[in-house]
Amino acid sequence: MLELKNVSFCVDTEGQDKEIIRDLSMTVPDGKLVVITGPNGGGKSTLARLIAGIIKPTEGSVLFNGEDITELGITERAQRGISFAFQQPVRFKGIRVQDLIRIASGKQISIAKACEYLSAVGLCARDYIDREINSSLSGGELKRIEIATVLARNTALSVFDEPEAGIDLWSFQNLIEVFRRMRATIEGGSILIISHQERILNIADEIVVLRDGTVGQQGPREEILPGLLGTSAAVNECRMLTKEEG
Repeated sequence: MLELKNVSFCVDTEGQDKEIIRDLSMTVPDGKLVVITGPNGGGKSTLARLIAGIIKPTEGSVLFNGEDITELGITERAQRGISFAFQQPVRFKGIRVQDLIRIASGKQISIAKACEYLSAVGLCARDYIDREINSSLSGGELKRIEIATVLARNTALSVFDEPEAGIDLWSFQNLIEVFRRMRATIEGGSILIISHQERILNIADEIVVLRDGTVGQQGPREEILPGLLGTSAAVNECRMLTKEEG
């Protein structure tokens, strides 16, 4: 289980501290798919980076399976069982897709097994297994390959920062199915997704609403989602996103 206790994060802006995350406390239970949503600028991506260990909180503590990991960096947290998928996946010139999946898995898996992970995210394995992670790949292809590496890692907590960003409608529809399958097979692990897409919210076990850097609401999807969709702001945002995807 992931626990954040009274976490704050400030940055220096023109000589003044700007508080992005403010006294935030929340938990991500084991075996659940949790979606964090909220207005733009509310601190969602900053929170994802705090959980992954890319940045450290100014105040408060982060606990994972009872261990205080507040001072641990991204590599140490990865070793503890936390995976992180970026909004914009990194390109690795000279590294093939199969090599990246093997590195992610931490073992010498077979080509056939690597192909299974690619197939799980909707990619034709024979077309991608030997390709380099470079500029020849589209944003949607990179996103799905990155998710394949997260599947290969099979960690206790998988964090996805706005996985829908920069991908086409077909890729997005496939992405939803990937998360559905992950949710059905996590076996005690947890999935945390930063998103304001209604279709991702619809597959959540729990929804956390982040406002002004702190938790405004947290609870089961059945309790939280109707209120979100009942606000004009939420409806307009969903319509705008649907239009962008088309």
